[in-house]
Amino acid sequence: MRGYVLDVGPRFFLLALVSDRIWYDGFECFRLSDVRDIKLDPYARFAEVALKRRRERFPRKPRVNLSTVEELLVSASRVFPLVTIHREQVDPAVCWIGRVVGIDRGRVTLLEIRPDATWKRKPTEYRLSEITRVDFGGDYEDALALVSGTRLQASQRLERTGA
Repeated sequence: MRGYVLDVGPRFFLLALVSDRIWYDGFECFRLSDVRDIKLDPYARFAEVALKRRRERFPRKPRVNLSTVEELLVSASRVFPLVTIHREQVDPAVCWIGRVVGIDRGRVTLLEIRPDATWKRKPTEYRLSEITRVDFGGDYEDALALVSGTRLQASQRLERTGA
């Protein structure tokens, strides 16, 4: 992972991601408890010069709340059209992308979007306790939103009966 820490909350921290192709590529939120080691990038100077010469603007911290996983999901879904959740202890090779449509009784309900930018018919529930990482605002999420016709300025309502 390469990026810049923009904020630290009680359980998660927010990283402005720098892709392998040396572009800013959205945001990732990691659980603090999962971090085992942090190292300075030995090639940080190269990446910073490349970003500057490409006129890449340093991303502003999005208005997301890192207090709890519930607040993180709700706030990210208000700012971005799609969120990606990871459940790395359940399946480290898979992520789930979609719209948060509700949070209730320790679960998030996600209306998922497929890799071809079509929507699944029914939303799926996931345990909040299994979520290890939340991503949003990246090139892939933006491409899915663009092709699916999802507005990039999400203004959806969330059903938050139990959060």
